[in-house]
Amino acid sequence: MKMPEVLKVILKYGIAGMMVIISIIPFYVLLYLSLNSPSGSMFQGMFLMPDFHLNNFADAWEGSKLGKAMMNSIIITFSAVTVIVFVASSAGYSIARFRSKGNIAIFNTLLACLMIPAIIITVPLYTLMKSIDGINTHWAMILLTATNALPLSVFLYTSFIRTQPKEIEESAVIDGCTYFTAFWRVTFHFLRPVTSAVVILTGLGIWNNYGQAVFFLQSQEMRTIPLAVSMFFQTYGAKWNLMAAAALIGLAPAVLAFLVFQRFFIKGITAGALKG
Repeated sequence: MKMPEVLKVILKYGIAGMMVIISIIPFYVLLYLSLNSPSGSMFQGMFLMPDFHLNNFADAWEGSKLGKAMMNSIIITFSAVTVIVFVASSAGYSIARFRSKGNIAIFNTLLACLMIPAIIITVPLYTLMKSIDGINTHWAMILLTATNALPLSVFLYTSFIRTQPKEIEESAVIDGCTYFTAFWRVTFHFLRPVTSAVVILTGLGIWNNYGQAVFFLQSQEMRTIPLAVSMFFQTYGAKWNLMAAAALIGLAPAVLAFLVFQRFFIKGITAGALKG
């Protein structure tokens, strides 16, 4: 290998390594603080080695009432993602397979909705939710977060389905299936990559939703993880070990979900850009 090529390889991997290190540092600091003793500081004892004070997690769990908050987050996130996958995949299939002026208009409208930040419409949504008794309810938050995520999800499903061959589902229709049955029994089986991408993108967004949850979930019994952690920070603002432990507990389910679905994530995101 010639010297310029060696330098290029070293530079490429050096830059990649630096990016990885920079990305890991905040998480390491969070982990360090969560394992440190209440009286410890960043540089006490061994260099950057915590005291492994595991009671921090139990104290943070009890003090912030994360058990109830996590259950609320699981209910809202799981239900909303289920609605998103069902509605967005069906809509994406219809738009991708049945070209019409109406479908094109709907698709363009959804693309335009991607440009509108959800926080902008919070005030009128609050008025609407209050008038239908949706404040402090799971069902209202589920419908709200699912609706916010539909434009991006429909776009991803439409783009991905356009890359898939029609022959298999057409064979199913010839054999007597309706298009609806052919989609769910045949086509949907091939949508695992984009479904994984949708689950990760929308699920993480819903799990971490704070800007709207703070308006629509005001009672302590209905708080989700971001709200519970935020209130815990306000109460124990000087106890960095407890705050870090609470943040890690709230972060853990999202990381686990990403690890489960990440194998298909990149393929689902990029497939629509390769064709159609």
